[in-house]
Amino acid sequence: MPALTRRGFTLTAIGALAARGQVSEDLSTLSLAQASARIRSRSVSPVQLTEACLARIQTYNPKLNAFITVLRDQALAQAHELEAEQRAGRLRSPLHGIPIALKDNIDTAGIRTTAASAVFDDRIPYQDAEVTRRLKAAGAIIVGKTNLHEFAMGGTSATSYYGPVRNPWALDRNPGGSSGGSAAAAAANMCFGALGTDTGGSIRTPASFCSVVGFKPTYGLVSIRGIIPLTLSLDHCGPLARTVEDAAIVLNILAGYDKLDIASVEHPKEDYVAAMQQPVSGLRLGIPRAPYFDLLDADVGKAVEDAIGVLARLTRSVKDCTLPSTRNIVLAGESYAYHEEFYLHGAGRYQIPTRRALQNGANIKASDYIHARWKLDLLRRTIDDAFNDFDLVVLPTRRHTPRTIDAAIKREESDKPRNPESENTGQFNVFGIPAISVPCGFTSGGLPIGLMIAGPRFSEGRVLALASAYEKATEWHKRNPPLNSDMPVPALKPTDEEK
Repeated sequence: MPALTRRGFTLTAIGALAARGQVSEDLSTLSLAQASARIRSRSVSPVQLTEACLARIQTYNPKLNAFITVLRDQALAQAHELEAEQRAGRLRSPLHGIPIALKDNIDTAGIRTTAASAVFDDRIPYQDAEVTRRLKAAGAIIVGKTNLHEFAMGGTSATSYYGPVRNPWALDRNPGGSSGGSAAAAAANMCFGALGTDTGGSIRTPASFCSVVGFKPTYGLVSIRGIIPLTLSLDHCGPLARTVEDAAIVLNILAGYDKLDIASVEHPKEDYVAAMQQPVSGLRLGIPRAPYFDLLDADVGKAVEDAIGVLARLTRSVKDCTLPSTRNIVLAGESYAYHEEFYLHGAGRYQIPTRRALQNGANIKASDYIHARWKLDLLRRTIDDAFNDFDLVVLPTRRHTPRTIDAAIKREESDKPRNPESENTGQFNVFGIPAISVPCGFTSGGLPIGLMIAGPRFSEGRVLALASAYEKATEWHKRNPPLNSDMPVPALKPTDEEK
């Protein structure tokens, strides 16, 4: 009989006591990796994990509006099937029995996928997106579909047919977007991880604003087939989770070539959890001061400089650097191409800011789009050359902390030409390179701040390794939002149109 480790004994003992009702534990507070270990040791079951998340959703979703659709009955039925497999000693992957949420622009067979729009309020896909299929095959339990900025066309998650998502750290604030529901759900322990999409920062911005980890992999590494597109040439899909290890576990399942996805690229299989453990002492870090550090909020600037100081002690060197410009690469015509038929036959069903963005895309000349696409292709072919004198770059995920939901809605309906939500993040979608946001501090008012780490194409392992090293050297990721069941939900001020 193999020797039982102290950790194994503890987990087994807790499981036995819990089965007899002698231990009361909030399982939703576990990290994904911890929950997976409990599944392997049989100290918890998929049903227990699912019930814990569903209880959190029932309590806090009315306050956060993070979910559009909660799959209670389906999730529990799936959990019971996976529990039977667990008892039989058949575990599909580290995600076996783990409750996961999906952004509601990711197709789910037989379950409506709305993209937070009245246009798709009754849309029910007939097959799963490739990432959904991979998660299910790995034994993940889909607990629900999360709210987002309508059709992912914004960075606040305030513009949604189903109402704005609220930030778990301050209910009057936006959680970032467009994957705001996924980030809020992960931060509020409603699931052990969630999928988001990222076209201009839509995973990393909400990760920063909600103090979770958000990872955008190399363009094409994760299939986007079956995901409602925003700008196909810039669209990425990736995980939002509580720790870097959790994100790596999910990425291991998601990554892989999909020949039916025109954006997919072939790349040798990697173990990102193993790669995350590589040493970082030899890494050379670049700090792209301009324009990424311009006009920073004071609290953001201090937190990021402190984080750079921590990283300087962990790595070989830190130096200022520059990255190529992404100006004049405008691909808005791709968004209109997808929506053209829906827009022409029902423009009034779109939210006002979305309608305006689509109209702008309709006005793009074909020649302008082609020139932009040529520039994009050349930049992606040459971006790795920018990393000759350093291995990774480090910068603020966001230059500013989140605005109130009222202010976000007012700005979005005012037709401001500049989109500050894509500052510091959108360039990395153009580059098509991996980028992660990790918690690195809080403002004096208690709002989260994120640090972004990025590297050349297919450097996911190094990016994860540095993010993990920073996470282990700090305590920021251990803080929880100040949620309680009695918190009042701030009323939204009426917009000018509603008045």
